[in-house]
Amino acid sequence: MNFPSELKYTKDHEWLKMLDDKTALIGITDFAQRELGDIVFIDISTVGKELNAEEVFGTVEAVKTVSDLFLPVAAKVVEVNSALTDKPELVNNDPYGEGWMAKIEITNADDTNNLLNAEAYEQLVG
Repeated sequence: MNFPSELKYTKDHEWLKMLDDKTALIGITDFAQRELGDIVFIDISTVGKELNAEEVFGTVEAVKTVSDLFLPVAAKVVEVNSALTDKPELVNNDPYGEGWMAKIEITNADDTNNLLNAEAYEQLVG
């Protein structure tokens, strides 16, 4: 399994990639997409909303289940990956690249201190 070292991770299997001091991309981990199986639909209807860390920002639907998506940090959801509308399988094929789910503006930078590094996340799912 793949755990890129430049990312931060949650115990709920989301990842966060900082783009600059306030902006980040988020998605689900390689482990999460493998556990879910074939992803068929992503529903994120929180664009423009400010949410707290660990609040639900959307759902991911796989053939066998629907799972909530939890925000890694307090943030405003500013964009959804529109490519996932027609190709939700991008999350399975490239969870850390083309399969990113949302772009956020972080409202509480201290929340990033509560996230796991790649080594800690790998031990969690080990």
